[in-house]
Amino acid sequence: MALFLALILVAVGLGIAGWVVKGLFFLLIIGILVFLADLVFGGIRIGRRHGRPRAAR
Repeated sequence: MALFLALILVAVGLGIAGWVVKGLFFLLIIGILVFLADLVFGGIRIGRRHGRPRAAR
């Protein structure tokens, strides 16, 4: 979970830097790609967690 949140912060930071600083549009693109990769990574982790059967008591 910490890695997920850290990647979200990095993506937002790159996106803001790419949007604000003139000529660094590629940082905005990289930020968007990191954000999308983070969402896919988080979705895979959540999907695996729900797919496991519960242990019998």
